[in-house]
Amino acid sequence: MSELSKSGDSGIWKKALLTVPAIVIAGSLMGYLSNSGFGNAWYDPLQKPSFQPPGWAFGAVWTTLYTMMGIALATILNEPRSKHRSTGLVLFFIQLGLNFLWSPVFFGAGAIDWAFLIILAMNVLVTMTIIAFWKVRPLAGALLIPYLAWLCLATVLNHETGRLNPGADRAPLGLTGA
Repeated sequence: MSELSKSGDSGIWKKALLTVPAIVIAGSLMGYLSNSGFGNAWYDPLQKPSFQPPGWAFGAVWTTLYTMMGIALATILNEPRSKHRSTGLVLFFIQLGLNFLWSPVFFGAGAIDWAFLIILAMNVLVTMTIIAFWKVRPLAGALLIPYLAWLCLATVLNHETGRLNPGADRAPLGLTGA
């Protein structure tokens, strides 16, 4: 049986009609409410890492990643209940909560070090989620790999923004810049 024809896959798309918009809208709303990205009076004057993608890329990438996350979630929700499914869902929702928290902490509060701790935790949790999802349905785990790759870049950007802008952190912990 092929990966695409397991366990009544038509149910995935019905579930995705709920999970994809919910995640895309919630993620976009968090970014909007925290004034994330360019146009933010605190963030705009900061020195950016030379390898930072252009501003327009962030909206396009996050919309794509949130869509893939929603499909991965729908895929797992479509599978029978199991220990791995339950573990994967718990991990998914914890990392998603941290994802939604990151923009208000970084852009809203200007807390670069706290945001760095959050994104480090996200990297660990997304890795664990990929493993848990993979055990239930490899496709669902694979859909999260681009997200992890983007998080790795975002982690370096977060750190480098702190390093390049000593004194800019409104709640410094001494992790990225003093």
